[in-house]
Amino acid sequence: MSNIDKKDLLKKSSYFYNLPEELIAQKPIEPRDNSRLLLFCRQTEEIQDKHFYDILDFLHKGDVLVVNNTRVLPARLFGYKETGAKIEILLQKRIDLTTWEVIARPFKRLKEGSEIHFSKNLSLTVLEKKEYGECKVKFNFTGAFEERLDEVGQVPLPPYIHEKLKDKERYQTIYSKVEASSATPTTGLHFTSQLLEKLKDKGVEIIEVLLHVGLGTFRPVKEEDILNHNMHSEYIEMTKENADKINKAKAEGRRVVAVGTTSVRVLESVATEEGRVKEYKGETNIFIYPSYKFKIVDALITNFHLPESTLIMLVSAFAGYDQTMKIYNHAVKERYRFFSFGDAMFIY
Repeated sequence: MSNIDKKDLLKKSSYFYNLPEELIAQKPIEPRDNSRLLLFCRQTEEIQDKHFYDILDFLHKGDVLVVNNTRVLPARLFGYKETGAKIEILLQKRIDLTTWEVIARPFKRLKEGSEIHFSKNLSLTVLEKKEYGECKVKFNFTGAFEERLDEVGQVPLPPYIHEKLKDKERYQTIYSKVEASSATPTTGLHFTSQLLEKLKDKGVEIIEVLLHVGLGTFRPVKEEDILNHNMHSEYIEMTKENADKINKAKAEGRRVVAVGTTSVRVLESVATEEGRVKEYKGETNIFIYPSYKFKIVDALITNFHLPESTLIMLVSAFAGYDQTMKIYNHAVKERYRFFSFGDAMFIY
């Protein structure tokens, strides 16, 4: 039985934990799979401390490992207003060929109709101001937009990472393909080519899905009642071929193992009440928190998430609230590394 009242599971403050700042990882571990791995068995509630390469011993023949193959855009742009004032733009979501939702800093003095210049070949016009620094903008450019973006854009690291990244590819998963995300699906950063090959050789089936990660991932939950939180929307894809493979695995009683919360969001967004998945291309704003009944995901590999975030709420729905707090307290005590470049856990 949980030590917390059901109504308290809907309170943001229930998902707070104390995290010493020095445990926020500032740079990635090398090699990728040498990060630490906390194992948590839901049946026995036993915790084990391992390394990520040990995942090989806990994934079995027939398991389906679901990864998100999105790739991070050079989505951080530094430009100038007509007045000469500096402004930073973070691409958040593409609406059409030229129109984007972005986050602008500083935001207050920005006006609708303002123009921001990045180079002689790339500028934007602010169409609409929203909240939380968000704007709808139209880009003006010559040639191919992606080429102009590559010329001036930087890969955006999360706000809690203060060290400069030496190798930009270190913030991409090794299987990243479809460039459109504002942030990387960080759990995938632990996998090396060699580890994936060993898993395939063992008989683990690897399936790629797509979710383009928006900066809403880092948006804090501001409402104490989490039901009042405005969940960000993200683009996802599940192909018919992969849906068929997952449905076959479920019918045969094989485990579906999600790599990261983004893969969970895809799988559960396209799930039917009968526990199958369907082909889909479009948006999802699924919000998973305790009391949610998982239809597809049997096991979860994920990183350690920010206090009071929607991601720790998702993990609490999967592992159980008390169990999640137990996991996090253990990780702090044992000095695991937290957030994007941090260590991982495997909940099964």
